[in-house]
Amino acid sequence: MPHTVTWLDRLRVERLVWALDQRLYDLPQRTRIAHRREVRANLLAATAEVGAGEALRRLGSARELAAQYLDAELGEGPRHSWLAAALFALTTPLVLNFFLSEAANAYQQALTATGTHADGSYTWGGVTWLQSPLTFVLHEGQTTHVGGAWTPLTYVILLGGAVACGRLWRALPGRRNQRRAGSTADGLAL
Repeated sequence: MPHTVTWLDRLRVERLVWALDQRLYDLPQRTRIAHRREVRANLLAATAEVGAGEALRRLGSARELAAQYLDAELGEGPRHSWLAAALFALTTPLVLNFFLSEAANAYQQALTATGTHADGSYTWGGVTWLQSPLTFVLHEGQTTHVGGAWTPLTYVILLGGAVACGRLWRALPGRRNQRRAGSTADGLAL
């Protein structure tokens, strides 16, 4: 018996399609869009036949469906994570800048701790290998400093940490093709 697809049914279908799409961000955009359209069309057809509740129940959760799509597209096992790489690349500079500025402030407080107006220029080497030297200028009780930029090694560590944290080597197209070729060869051997 055909069912009428109501606005509420369409909203329930769109909620599942949206939840599925949020879990498929590791796939290319065109593939994600194709999966979205396919699931939406199939769910609306099933909703017209058996109703929205039964169609959604038969399909299962968006998490399980996304896991199946990701396994089919990228293979089983651990995958890369753009989110983890971006999180590392965005938070590490904040934490690093905090600690480097605290170290510079500690050196400045050490220079001015005596309370005397010792005018002059003082150079501190910075945090070794992470920061360029800082020059502090004291004049009539006022302190200014210049320097303290990140060294090239800091940028290398930031890039390497993002790649390692996100396991981005698993996103290389060559690895995907090798994995698919291996699974095809395994399927032919059976």
